[in-house]
Amino acid sequence: MRNTAIFSIATGLSRVAGLVREVVASSYFATSGAFSAFTIAFQFPNLIRSLFADAALSAAFVPVFTELLEQDRKREAFKLASTLFLLIVIVLGALTAFFMLAAGTVMPLFTGDKFTPELKHLTAGLSQVLFPIVLILGLNGLVVGILNAYDHFAIPAIAPLVWNVVILVLLIGLQPAFHGDDRLYAYAIAVLIATAVQFAMCVPILRRYDFQFTWSFDLGDPRVKRVLKLMLPVTIGLGIINFDVFINSTLGSLVSEQAPRAIDAAFRIYMLPQGVFSVAISTVLFPTLSRFAARGDIDQLRSSMATGMRQISILLVPSAAFTIVLCTPIVRLVYQHGSFGDQSTELVSTALFWFAFSLPFSGMNLLLTRTFFSLQKTWAPTVIAVGGLVVNLIVSLALYKPYGIAGLVVGTALSNAATTFLQAYGLRPLLGGSVEGRRTAIHVFAMTVAAALMGAVTYIVWTAVDSVVGRSLPGQLISMGFAGAAAIASYGAAVLWLGLPEARQVQGLLMRRFGRSR
Repeated sequence: MRNTAIFSIATGLSRVAGLVREVVASSYFATSGAFSAFTIAFQFPNLIRSLFADAALSAAFVPVFTELLEQDRKREAFKLASTLFLLIVIVLGALTAFFMLAAGTVMPLFTGDKFTPELKHLTAGLSQVLFPIVLILGLNGLVVGILNAYDHFAIPAIAPLVWNVVILVLLIGLQPAFHGDDRLYAYAIAVLIATAVQFAMCVPILRRYDFQFTWSFDLGDPRVKRVLKLMLPVTIGLGIINFDVFINSTLGSLVSEQAPRAIDAAFRIYMLPQGVFSVAISTVLFPTLSRFAARGDIDQLRSSMATGMRQISILLVPSAAFTIVLCTPIVRLVYQHGSFGDQSTELVSTALFWFAFSLPFSGMNLLLTRTFFSLQKTWAPTVIAVGGLVVNLIVSLALYKPYGIAGLVVGTALSNAATTFLQAYGLRPLLGGSVEGRRTAIHVFAMTVAAALMGAVTYIVWTAVDSVVGRSLPGQLISMGFAGAAAIASYGAAVLWLGLPEARQVQGLLMRRFGRSR
């Protein structure tokens, strides 16, 4: 919990900085067609990155690297990492070069008939600037995996904060040098430079652990083959979130030229509690789960996973309720500045409302998937993830015409819910026939009741304060501040009164931290 708290704070600051970055960008570009072009141009290399690099590579690499360290075979572990480093440079370097050259042909395939030829051309041009991040993030994923295997989370958690700050500074500084829709090139250049800075922050930390890079390129090493074998299903599994987002944006371009950006803007808010809580807990627990799996300690593995599931739920269930009841005020406060008007707020808040229902499920999926990965049983969550993607695609295609943006996001929510239950069911035989499902379900039900009460209290408080202070920026901050305080107080009181152990854990951690700070 201490590591999770540190990671959560750093990740939370990063998400807040990212939200500030999005606010500034939205004040320039709102939900314009040009910003939708940037959204698709960024999401496509991000999708490629999720398939071949970063989190996918790290998830396949960490269990094998950790196992070698547990067996005190450090030299072999370093040799494995070095081979993978060179392999990433060759493979992802070639992919990057190909897509940069073929962007003019490839990118228009992912834009609908609502996009003008000018927007299609802009999408291709922006993607050419952004594609090198695939190679950089691939190398970064390997380095972060090494650090996580040593239980080092601080710099990898702080680096995304620096990434967001660098982008923000460069966006503000560079965009006056461009004109019209070409101002989006300032954003793309800022993302590329910031990604290089993020990678540069993590590399020097390897020296603390005496990591020694060697010019080893042994593709015959069975451990290299094992990582690559593990990576194939991991790639598909971890790529599903990005597939979902990319599907929403691509189909959104059939709804209107504003829809891709509106959905992405809502997704940014939706990912704030996701990053602060579930990503933090899952990332910190993953090496621990891998160690228990390597030792064959199934009881501890099951207990750690189940505890993590309930800790994620006690934080994300109220986050979902808060977002559902105040989706429009949240979007208005965050985005409605500069060129961002009432119409954009309506589009984004609609998407955010439906995204909120999938928040707890999406959070639990992260941990369930990593539990499979720690056991090096990667095909089951992959098959489930592909099934979820199919569900999302079918529902989205069926609903986007009659319901627009709402129909697209409902597909994501239903897909996440189905994936959660199927993953939990699939883990049972691997964890001794139990995933503590009954206990978890009872606790989550209690959390949901508490969150429903919190939602009612929150909406009443916000309505009362909003009617008094009005909709100016200070007024919005005051009304949302009172609503947030009411939410924390009412939910905290409810879960403590219900006697949930997870609530006591959080309370104990806060009390210890508060006591130390005094």
